Amino acid sequence: MTVVTNSVQETEAFAASFAKTLTPPVVVAFFGGLGAGKTAFTRGLARGLGCGAEVSSPTFAIVHDYGGTPPLFHFDMYRVETWDDLETTGFFDAYGAGGILACEWSENIENALPDRTVRVTLRRGDSQNQRVITVEGGRTDEHSGD
Repeated sequence: MTVVTNSVQETEAFAASFAKTLTPPVVVAFFGGLGAGKTAFTRGLARGLGCGAEVSSPTFAIVHDYGGTPPLFHFDMYRVETWDDLETTGFFDAYGAGGILACEWSENIENALPDRTVRVTLRRGDSQNQRVITVEGGRTDEHSGD
């Protein structure tokens, strides 16, 4: 499924609605360059899941645990280069705990992504704030006929 949004608010609103289709444990693997909207999408996921935490980029922390039921974990895989690096992030523990894992820079962990991964590709559209969001996997993909 592909959706076009024209503002950060529209991206967050789409993600909030999309969050309700997720069944944990699941990885939401983001693909897209710097400034593509990965953190904005995660803010929407958090809102849709009822997490009250303030969502920010996990660049320096590597992972943020926003809590909630199910728990939402926000990972930055930009600096993950080895299997040991991935292990130390808590990725496998969070998945095993039945969480929803929102993973930025998933290109770096492609070989470790589980079967139950929803791939979300974000790219800039024709204007500064427009985003083209492609979702593959999960219930949305099953019901869209894509």
